[in-house]
Order: sequence, then C-alpha cells, then structure tokens
Amino acid sequence: MSRLWRASPLTYFALVAAGVLSVFPIYWMFVVASRSSDAMGQLPPPVTPGGNLGANIARLFANTDAYFLTGLINSAIVAITVTVSVVFFSTLAGFAFAKLRFRGSSALLMIIIATMMVPTQLGVIPLYILMTKLNLNDRLPAVIMPALVTGFGVFMMRQYAGQAVSSELIEAARVDGCGTARIYWNVVVPALRPAAAVLGLLTFMTTWNDFLWPYAVLNDPENPTVQLSLRALSDGYYQDMSQVFTGTAIATLPLLLVFVLFGRQIIGGIMEGAVKA
Repeated sequence: MSRLWRASPLTYFALVAAGVLSVFPIYWMFVVASRSSDAMGQLPPPVTPGGNLGANIARLFANTDAYFLTGLINSAIVAITVTVSVVFFSTLAGFAFAKLRFRGSSALLMIIIATMMVPTQLGVIPLYILMTKLNLNDRLPAVIMPALVTGFGVFMMRQYAGQAVSSELIEAARVDGCGTARIYWNVVVPALRPAAAVLGLLTFMTTWNDFLWPYAVLNDPENPTVQLSLRALSDGYYQDMSQVFTGTAIATLPLLLVFVLFGRQIIGGIMEGAVKA
C-alpha cells in the first residue's frame, strides 16, 4: 500500500510541466507589458522582462479612451459589494435551509435550484428593461443589484452546512439561551468559513471578469468597469498591444491577490476544523 502512494519521477515531471504550461501565459503577459508593441511580432518571442513597464503604465492611465483608473475603481466597488452580499446571504439562507424547519422550505429550495438552470443570456433583456424602469442604467447599482444573491451560493452553503454544522451544537446553544441570530454568528459562520472563502473567491473572480452585463447597462464610456476599459483598448484599426497587455496584467493583479488571501483562509479553516475534530 505504501508503494501505491509514492510518486514516481514521471509524476513529478508531469506536475512540473503542467505548472509551467499554466503559469507561462501569465508570465509572458507581464513580459509583453514591460516591452514595446513590436515585441508581439518578434521571432523568437522575448521571454525576459523589458524596461518599458513604467512608460506603458503611464500611457495606459493617460489614455482618455479607456478610463482605466475609473474602470479599476468601479470593478473593485462592484466585486467587493457583490462578494460580501453573496457570502452573507448565502450562508444565512444555507443555514436556514439546512438546520431550520419552516413551512415551504423544500419548495423554496427547488425554486432556487431552478434558477441555476436558466442561462444568463436569457435574463439580460428582462433585467435591462427593469433597470431602465428604475432609472439605473449607466450607474453601478444596475451592475450590482442583479448579482447580490445567487442560487449557486445558497445551494452550496446549504449542502456544506448540512455536514459542517452539528445539530447537537445548535441545540446546546439554544439551551444556553442563544437566539437564532447569535447561533448564526457564533456557531454557523465559523463552521462555514472554509466554504464561504471558496464562494467568496469564485464570486469575486466571476464579478471582476464579467463583461456581458456591464456592457449592456453601462453605456457611458466615462464610467466603465475594468473589462469595458480593456475592450476600449482593443477597439479601433490600430491596437497598441503593449497597452492591452499592460491593462490585462494590472487587471489580473487583484485576482491573484484575492486568491492568495482566500487561499490562506481556506487552509486555515481546514486546519482549524481538523484540530477541533
């Protein structure tokens, strides 16, 4: 049995090769971002960073067609707001569906699951009409409001809460005089932290990378999200690829940072759960 779990040199080689193939496109993006536009046409392509990164960043933020700084700020506002809302409401609803008894819970859960089966594209037109009637077009609330709660988040937290939250612990907390709100905050939230970290990571990445819905409701070129700013950089007959790659690299940095932060939370939550067990 011990030989079954022992990795061979071929396994290590395959893992290293897969890691290099996964990381190299990101690395080369930063390489091109630090060079002039003619680096795209060089053969063989450059694999070492150049010295134009500062100049490319300055030209990027000075580009009056992309409004890149505004796009970064808007995307940060939208992604953080949506992530906090989705994690809060999903953990709250997941706890309720998994551990609380109330009439109609099964029917409500089926409705939530049914919303996951509807393609996003089918909801664009009704949501756009709704945002128009609410006079929210060209404003960030139009991007934020439809994403404040997701059926996937509720279902994920419900499944995780059913296993991670002990019914005996909840009953013990009730015997000690805790109300439902205090049980949620002091008992349920710590138990759901690993799953909440995963959900937060997925939600932030999805919201940050979203293009279709912001493109539909934000028609003002001076008020874009970062994905709309990257689109503006790619428009036109002539494309300054050094600016495109510089913008893409800067737009990728928040995702890498959030991944590192949430990754630590995931590992910490798993280790904490193992110690408690």
